[in-house]
Amino acid sequence: MSARFTTLGRYPTTRLRRNRGEEWSRRLVAEHRLSVDDLIWPVFVQEGTNARTPVASMPGVDRLSIDLFAEAAKEARDLGIPAIAIFPETDPKAKTPDAREAYNPGNLVCRAITAAKKAVPDIGIVCDVALDPFNSDGHDGIVRDGRILNDESVEALVKQAIVQTEAGADIQAPSDMMDGRIGAIRAALDAKGFQHEQIMSYAAKYASAFYNPFRDAIGSSGALKGDKKTYQMDYANSDEALREVGFDIEEGADMVMVKPGLPYLDIVRRVKDTFGVPTYAYQVSGEYAMLKGAADRGWLDWNKVLIETLTGFKRAGCDGILTYGAIDAARLLKSR
Repeated sequence: MSARFTTLGRYPTTRLRRNRGEEWSRRLVAEHRLSVDDLIWPVFVQEGTNARTPVASMPGVDRLSIDLFAEAAKEARDLGIPAIAIFPETDPKAKTPDAREAYNPGNLVCRAITAAKKAVPDIGIVCDVALDPFNSDGHDGIVRDGRILNDESVEALVKQAIVQTEAGADIQAPSDMMDGRIGAIRAALDAKGFQHEQIMSYAAKYASAFYNPFRDAIGSSGALKGDKKTYQMDYANSDEALREVGFDIEEGADMVMVKPGLPYLDIVRRVKDTFGVPTYAYQVSGEYAMLKGAADRGWLDWNKVLIETLTGFKRAGCDGILTYGAIDAARLLKSR
């Protein structure tokens, strides 16, 4: 036992269960509190009108056409959720090796941003900056001769961040893990007069097996050739995560993110303790699918495990969490 705790009392004079005995007392001594202010809701968008397509590997999650996405933004706002994040299912015909659809000002993402901001001006819009939804190779960067090119990819990512910001997005969230992309995006935004628009960096994003349902949702599963281990992090490493986060902060990131979430809460804790900056985590598609799938089979209580896991993120040091359960969590928190 640490010396720090040797003078904090002993049984039977001290009984730690006293503070747990009543619900009001548990509320008084709670060390961490989850609120709706901690939630960011990731939403998938698709082409069409009044169209809703269930994602088979993510029970309860649908792709929404832009009109329904705008209505979803209103629902999030009404529940008090501060921000939503947009991820597109791109028409396969628009996917190319250079991913140029990513920086088409009229692409699905840009149109969804504009519609949401028109319907709900006071909700934050977070936009992914990565090429995998638009790349015919399914990678976050441009591929040539089997290699993911760093600097050429960064050039495309900068263009993508600019058109998304011009469409009305508030936060650019680069998830690509190319070296130097935060500095390049910050410089480009500033040069365009967007000094006040924010960057939330996926600073420590791991090459994880928990992403597969997400790839189903954006339609990149079949396109992906090989894996992403040459740019996403090795899940055996934690010191390297601090280097990645430190670089991104130096390059101008306003907020940093760890991804995935639950298997990487030790990384969240290290990042928060080391840097003290706004720190987020993503409860990714595989985490969501496991919990929701088990709940749908009666093996878990969805409401309870959702709030428990999200509180775990807060306990680890998160200032906020991206979660597909944001709407359910917001309703539960509102009813307390």
